[in-house]
Amino acid sequence: MKTIIFPAIFIIGVLSLDAQPDKTALLQSLEANQSVNQNITTTATIKTSTRLFKAKEDLTSVIVIIPSGSVVSVLDSDSTYFHVTFGENEGFIFKKHAVIDKTTNTFTEMQSNQAIKEAQPVQIQTDSRYDALESKYGSAMAARLYAGKIWKGMNSEMVRDSWGVAEKVNRVINGNIIREEWIYRSTWLYFENNTLLNWGPAKK
Repeated sequence: MKTIIFPAIFIIGVLSLDAQPDKTALLQSLEANQSVNQNITTTATIKTSTRLFKAKEDLTSVIVIIPSGSVVSVLDSDSTYFHVTFGENEGFIFKKHAVIDKTTNTFTEMQSNQAIKEAQPVQIQTDSRYDALESKYGSAMAARLYAGKIWKGMNSEMVRDSWGVAEKVNRVINGNIIREEWIYRSTWLYFENNTLLNWGPAKK
């Protein structure tokens, strides 16, 4: 009986030793595949010039205007926005302004593409809204309004061209002075005689 048990134990031991290199090779293969997969990223191409917002809840938090034809890396998305990176900037863009690329680029390819873009002079690709603003205010002012900027001293028409129509307007007329409070989703703006004097966060 012992003569049968010892050879059986010996054979099992040899087989388990033979299996070890196979498991090691399998683990190395899985790690290699995982590292390759980590380099694959989802990208999107900008269809029309779009603003990169720092926070999607605040449309005044514009970081930069991304020209049409640019490629951004998509980190996440919801029903309205893509969470993206563009160069060294990270933020949110409207989904309707970009289309997901069908083929995914590796991280190395994306870096080389970005390097090529950075080497070229950046020019704002215009759309119909920008053209209308430029013809109305000139290129310098149009760029600020297109980016959603506001500043003290601008008139109510310029604010409307920058931010759009307010959700609510409260107006008080006292003699020759017209005071208005424009309410947007997260901000109030205060005007006197069509001149912007102040703003702040809207009360929830």
